[in-house]
Amino acid sequence: MSIRPRRSVLYMPGSNARALEKARSLPCDAVILDLEDAVAPDAKVEARARILETVKAGGFGPREVVIRINGLDTPWGQDDLAAAVAAGPDAILIPKVEDPEQLLVAGRKLEALNAPASIGIWAMIETPLAILDIKPVAASARNPLTRLKVFVLGTNDLAKETRAALVPGRAPMVGWLMTVLAAGHAYGIEVLDGVWNAFQDQEGFAAECAQGVEMGMDGKTLIHPGQIEPCNAAFSPPDAEVARARAIIEVFDRPENAGKGVLQLDGRMVERMHADMARRTVALADAIAART
Repeated sequence: MSIRPRRSVLYMPGSNARALEKARSLPCDAVILDLEDAVAPDAKVEARARILETVKAGGFGPREVVIRINGLDTPWGQDDLAAAVAAGPDAILIPKVEDPEQLLVAGRKLEALNAPASIGIWAMIETPLAILDIKPVAASARNPLTRLKVFVLGTNDLAKETRAALVPGRAPMVGWLMTVLAAGHAYGIEVLDGVWNAFQDQEGFAAECAQGVEMGMDGKTLIHPGQIEPCNAAFSPPDAEVARARAIIEVFDRPENAGKGVLQLDGRMVERMHADMARRTVALADAIAART
């Protein structure tokens, strides 16, 4: 099983040259170089050129590099997409995805630009319509044309559009978040949690990371480098969990247990589905270890 860790995914404004340079050395799993919300309209063309130069220069090591473009229906979107393809990132993040057609349009444009197959598509899920139509959006991942790999939750935009309060525990949003998780994981799409705005509130951030882990999020998007280390710790499987997972795999892999669906291990019953879950845990732990 091959897994790419996406525990910590840091937004970096494309208009900030110093931030883009710093992105090469931060201990996050991925960086999103942003041309959309973080860049003022009169700075978007300059930011596009800077990101193109930065990504083409490389030097990001194991970090996944993602470029968030402006919507394809905006004055900047088409040129953003062309520049992103020329830069050659790992993925392109499409904002405000609400229906499968947006992803198909992006996919066709990538084909027309002769974008290599290595460039994937991430989709921002940040509007009420996206939540209401999340199943067909997720199902579009079955069409290779969409290149859809990851959902990124935009909780700030969701709050704006729905007037739901952003409160500790996120009670007004839990149902929406779990709906996106269910749809995403049903179709093999990873799901990244939204940002925590009060970056100096470490206790609140830790609590929201823990909630994201409990929900089944694959990682979390971040707005400040100081959030990276606690986020990595939260989304890394604990040593005891990894050891338990290895033990489950070992017992099911014994020849004498090849045909068994249920086994006893350390006084507890474990099913073969637990072995499948254990393999993912071990694969993630091994991938994290390989990065360090």
